[in-house]
Amino acid sequence: MCSLYVDVGYLLSSAAVRVTGTSLRSGVHIDYAPLIDALVRQAERMSELSVLRVHWYDSAKDGVPDPQQQRIGELPKVKLRLGRFGMDGQQKGVDLRIGLDLVTHARNGAADVFILVSGDDDLTEAVEEAQVHGVQVILLAVPNTENKPHGISRHLIRAADGLEILPPETVDQTVAKVEMPPTPPTPPTPPTPPTPQPVAVAPPAGQPQVKATPRDLAGLGHPGALRPSSSVLVYSAATGREPQVTTEYEDSAELAEQIDSVVINVLTAFRKSATAEALAELKAGKPSIPRDIDKALLTDLSDRRGEFDLSEQVRHKLRAQFWIKYDEAQ
Repeated sequence: MCSLYVDVGYLLSSAAVRVTGTSLRSGVHIDYAPLIDALVRQAERMSELSVLRVHWYDSAKDGVPDPQQQRIGELPKVKLRLGRFGMDGQQKGVDLRIGLDLVTHARNGAADVFILVSGDDDLTEAVEEAQVHGVQVILLAVPNTENKPHGISRHLIRAADGLEILPPETVDQTVAKVEMPPTPPTPPTPPTPPTPQPVAVAPPAGQPQVKATPRDLAGLGHPGALRPSSSVLVYSAATGREPQVTTEYEDSAELAEQIDSVVINVLTAFRKSATAEALAELKAGKPSIPRDIDKALLTDLSDRRGEFDLSEQVRHKLRAQFWIKYDEAQ
């Protein structure tokens, strides 16, 4: 028998990169049942054994499955294993669950071959410990746009017994880009002209008092005369803008280009896939960045730079640049 272990965060973010150019999961629609069937068939082909069970590792708020995760857990041979989201929006407990299951199942002889869909460097030691108990661990990677493995740690590759790539057609047939129809612009409401108010003018001696409107006084140099429209005081956006914090960074031009590219890709994917409510929520929540967008920004920049853990300085600049690019596109 063989057993399949799927790191859903890796699977879906890598598939999203292939389809949309960014790891933003909300930017893609997943047809889960045929995707899992394809994973099972691929695992059986690789191992030449029947699949005992699919272990599906994902994150959920407070560890409680959402409706989609519940439906996945009800599929045949699928065991739902959930971590949780941390305060920073990153998944917690998923890597630990995968590692513990690999070692425990290997120790108990649950299967002869383990197929692992993940690229996380943190699983390297668990893979090596599982191998001590006599099982093979083979990596199954998601293809990028060049049909090469996406986001696989070199340490994990060295530790595993082999590396294969999920057929590109599996991703292309089960993962689709989400594009919401554009919202038609609301035509501006023309301003209502003010109603002229009568202005009292002192009459010459012996004449009755009359009322004159501002328009009557135009050209007379009277303080109540109408002014040209360009001189009318209007609300300035600068007075309502949040204070900007400028920080000096010792960053290279390459880093700045990478951050700009990642931010633009994530913003573009989000705007194409988000509902009007999600767009309004993003704007209302400024300067906070929603969890899924923040995760995509960090993941994409990590992949671009080949760094597993970005420094706090780089994270700060990345998040600040997100709002700069957001404002520029308004």
